[in-house]
Amino acid sequence: MITGIEKGAAPVGVAEAKAWLRLGAGQDDAVVAGLIRSATDLCEAFTGQMLIVRTVTEEMPVAAGWMRLVKRPVVAVEAVAGLVGEDETLLAAEAWRHEIDRDGAARVRVEAAGEATRLRVTYRAGLAAEANGVPEAIRQGLARMIQHLHEGRREAHRELERAPPAIVAALWQPWRRVGLGR
Repeated sequence: MITGIEKGAAPVGVAEAKAWLRLGAGQDDAVVAGLIRSATDLCEAFTGQMLIVRTVTEEMPVAAGWMRLVKRPVVAVEAVAGLVGEDETLLAAEAWRHEIDRDGAARVRVEAAGEATRLRVTYRAGLAAEANGVPEAIRQGLARMIQHLHEGRREAHRELERAPPAIVAALWQPWRRVGLGR
C-alpha cells in the first residue's frame, strides 16, 4: 500500500499550458495549475508510470519470497525498514535485496526481517529527472488533455468521457504498461 509520494515538479509548466490554451498572462493560473495536476494524474494512471522521479513510500506485510513494488519505473530502492506496531527499524543492507527489471518493475526480498510484521520500502520512481526529460509525445498528450479538461469545465452540461480522447491515448500508448494480474 502506498503511504506517501513526494510532491514533485509538474511535467508541463503553467506558462506552457496557458500558451497551448491561448490564455493571457495572469489569467486562470490556479485553474490551469489544477488542470495540469489532473492531467498528470490521468496520464500516470493510463500509462502505469510516474512521469517525474519522486520518492515513494510503500508499506506491505512481511512475506517469504519477492514482493513487487507498486509504482514504476523504479530507478532506485533506497531503504527497507521493519515495522513492529508503531516502532520502525531500518534494516541493514545485508538483510534485504532488490531487483529492478529493464521496464522499471521492481521487487524486494527480505532475508532477515527480525520481529517485523510489516515493511516500509522507500524508493524513487519516474521516467525523467525533470520536466524536459519527459518524452515529447507524453508532454504533447498532457497539453491536449489539459485542453480537453479546460474545455470540459465550460461545458457543464456535457459529461467528459472516462477515457482520454483518442489523440491523447495514441500519444500515451507507447508508454502504457499493462499486465495480467499481480
